[in-house]
Amino acid sequence: MSKPKYYITTAIAYTSGKPHIGNTYEAVLADAIARYKRQQGYDVFFQTGTDEHGQKIELKAEEAGVTPKEFVDNVSGQIKNIWDLMNTSYDKFIRTTDEDHEKQVQKIFKKMYAKGDIYKGEYEGMYCTPCESFFTESQLVDGKCPDCGRPCVPAKEEAYFFKMSKYADRLIEHIKTHPEFIQPESRKNEMMNNFLLPGLQDLCVSRTSFKWGIPVDFDPKHVVYVWLDALTNYITGIGYDCDGDNKDLFNKMWPADLHLIGKDIIRFHTIYWPIFLMSLDLPLPKQVFGHPWLLQGDGKMSKSKGNVIYADELVDFFGVDAVRYFVLHEMPFDNDGVITWELMVERMNSELANTLGNLVNRTISMSNKYFGGVVENKGVTEPVDDDLKNFILSVPAKVDAKMEKLRVADAITEVFTIFKRCNKYIDETMPWALAKDESKQDRLATVLYNLVEGICMGTTLLESFMPETTKRILSQLNASERTLEDLKTFGLYPSGNKVTDKPEILFARMDIKEVMEKVNELHPPKEEPKEEKPEEKVVDIEAKPEITFDDFAKLQFQVGEVIACEAVKKSKKLLCSQVKIGSQVRQIVSGIKAYYTPEEMVGKKVMVVTNLKPAKLAGILSEGMILCAEDADGNVCVVSPEKNMPAGSEIC
Repeated sequence: MSKPKYYITTAIAYTSGKPHIGNTYEAVLADAIARYKRQQGYDVFFQTGTDEHGQKIELKAEEAGVTPKEFVDNVSGQIKNIWDLMNTSYDKFIRTTDEDHEKQVQKIFKKMYAKGDIYKGEYEGMYCTPCESFFTESQLVDGKCPDCGRPCVPAKEEAYFFKMSKYADRLIEHIKTHPEFIQPESRKNEMMNNFLLPGLQDLCVSRTSFKWGIPVDFDPKHVVYVWLDALTNYITGIGYDCDGDNKDLFNKMWPADLHLIGKDIIRFHTIYWPIFLMSLDLPLPKQVFGHPWLLQGDGKMSKSKGNVIYADELVDFFGVDAVRYFVLHEMPFDNDGVITWELMVERMNSELANTLGNLVNRTISMSNKYFGGVVENKGVTEPVDDDLKNFILSVPAKVDAKMEKLRVADAITEVFTIFKRCNKYIDETMPWALAKDESKQDRLATVLYNLVEGICMGTTLLESFMPETTKRILSQLNASERTLEDLKTFGLYPSGNKVTDKPEILFARMDIKEVMEKVNELHPPKEEPKEEKPEEKVVDIEAKPEITFDDFAKLQFQVGEVIACEAVKKSKKLLCSQVKIGSQVRQIVSGIKAYYTPEEMVGKKVMVVTNLKPAKLAGILSEGMILCAEDADGNVCVVSPEKNMPAGSEIC
């Protein structure tokens, strides 16, 4: 019986520079899903790669004094090295400069043109070079790109256009009848309400103002629009040939089961890409998941802000699997996640070194101390053993349910409940006390057997997320790899096996002070310029009716830290901030656009009312209120704590 297939892709990384940990997160997330599907018995094909054409690349190569091909060869190599460093098990690493890809893109363009879906015209509008996108004046936000916020420049040139409206109704119907197609739900609503339902404009699909791209073979002064080039990698990488018989791999794997992409490129993958596929008479991918961003503690990572963290730097400090654990575990399903050096150290010490590492080390050490490393099931059981077994046997189904919904962070949390339960079992059974009673030796042996078996079962579930750690644990326990099917049975560890007599430390505890000293050597903190204090004025306001203390006590005030902020499109007053409050990130909409730019808000500590009922402002959900002060002239400033209080601190 043949295995069911599963085709998963990441977005191909743009070769404008070395990828930071936020970019790397996507490859690790896809790898965890691919590995889990393999454990489930699927025939998995996992594709990733690099996007290498466009005006931005041409300009960067010119600045570097090299050819565009030399530039992308270097950057693509860096990206592949980091994906390999992070132990991603991709089956194909495609480059859009691959000869077979370029030939197919030319064929695809010609086929769409012959079908009447592409026509020649002239474009005049605003162009964003970093996004490789055209916009009309009405689509700009404060005169800037609505996607990245950077300046756009006027552009006028001859171009080919794709008739997007021809397929719009068909795509709307597909999205309505396939609710799983765009995930999370919020991304689907955004695409429908902001783009599809208002009506699609025809899309510019070629350029003449630069040369670094795939030439339109029947009109060589044009190069193919970078998004048409890039998106087709998902079919060219598995052997699609639009002029001939599709190859076996394509016939087997298409349609894709999952396109895993960043939320910032959801429009291209859920509108442009499906319409391109309709033009080619190909089925649409089963699901597109727009994952949130992994943000630095002081906002979205960017080289200009100097807050970029790279995967290889983190690996040097913490090791590959610790970094994999962190980025997978700390990323919520549909809200942005936060990464800081301090949080990495905290997770390293509490969850990896203590919950997991210490459990394995203690269990092996006790087995060696009391039984020379031999682990035997003597069958001397007590009710607490049944509690342990039943709990562990219940976890695989919970993990499976979370992974089915792509809730990878929640799945890892479920896996770690096994290790926490094993630690609790040690406290309940107290092996050190049993060891003092000669008549309890068989009971002690049974307890240690149950611990080893529990660790083996938890480790099997951990394999998709931390593959090297899994190997190291199983090696120390002298245990074989298991399948997910094996996890339906407790007690498969061979009685009489001998664990290693030299247990190794899986994760060493780290000193935050020492880590931050080394980090500051790598990235010296920038001094903030001191602001001159304006002359203070006395402001009298009309008093509101008195309230009781009980009324006041109903409100909850906490310190929040703004980690990302953007202007609300088509609003003159509103900013939308992502505010870190303790371990949560809240989205808060505030009418302060006239007083703060999004860049000014990022990094600010603010006072937040956190128990307001969520409400929608300009169609965007707001989950709290940032407190502000207003003077007699109507000037507004956010209220910040006098001292550097941690995000989440209660204001009382």
